[in-house]
Amino acid sequence: MTVRPTDRLDETVGIDTSRPHPARMYDWYLGGKDNYPVDAEMGRQMLALDPRVPVMARVNRAFAHRATRWLTEHGVRQFLDIGTGIPTEPNLHQVAQAVAPDARVVYCDNDPVVPARAAALLRGTPQGATEYLLADVREPDVIIEGARQVLDLTRPVALSLVALLHLVPDEDGAHELVDGLLSQLPTGSYLMMTHATADFTPEESTAAVERLTAAGSTVALRSRTGFARFFAGLDLVEPGVAVVDRWHPELGEPVPGRDDGTIPGYGAVGRKP
Repeated sequence: MTVRPTDRLDETVGIDTSRPHPARMYDWYLGGKDNYPVDAEMGRQMLALDPRVPVMARVNRAFAHRATRWLTEHGVRQFLDIGTGIPTEPNLHQVAQAVAPDARVVYCDNDPVVPARAAALLRGTPQGATEYLLADVREPDVIIEGARQVLDLTRPVALSLVALLHLVPDEDGAHELVDGLLSQLPTGSYLMMTHATADFTPEESTAAVERLTAAGSTVALRSRTGFARFFAGLDLVEPGVAVVDRWHPELGEPVPGRDDGTIPGYGAVGRKP
């Protein structure tokens, strides 16, 4: 069945259109219509620094598809996707339920546009379930409590944090947030994650961080070592930490617009022992 959106989605919530939001900028990069002029303006500024930004967005989505497919093929039937972004097909539940129709998925984002659009657009299989939470990654207890209404937290869950943690600096407890979420998931659960880095484009990345910070966003580009810290104590799935589009490329399709340059981001999947 498809589960109704939580009561929290029925509350009257304001949408801040005075400053860009990552989910809406992501939608703009992908050619969507659920964004505002402020998001498009900042998106154009990012494109001026690196015209591959839309390709990076597509590469991150492609990683999520490949990782979801790998996890489902290896027996995972429950997914908690935080930082969902505005729905763009195929969505995580469609990839998972194509392999396992009984897969259950909880989506979560902190922009009211996201769950509102998700509730209208996302429909899962009759055998599975789909839920939508309006919450911030900095509210792990709210997220887990909402997820518990749909997922059996005594059974493995794949925690998806794709293109999210580079928006949470260390001083906001990024590592503690991930550890806290994983601590409430059972043995056999997984963390699937991507993260932007300045390792390959230091000058462009510095300029991008400055502009996003001036617009009110928080950005924390981490090195390969910094990204790998999120997987401390987990058993990494081969090939371990990899440039994002080099993680099991055989499981997906080529990304349009991809060139031979290195995409400035990392991806990995790890299992909780």
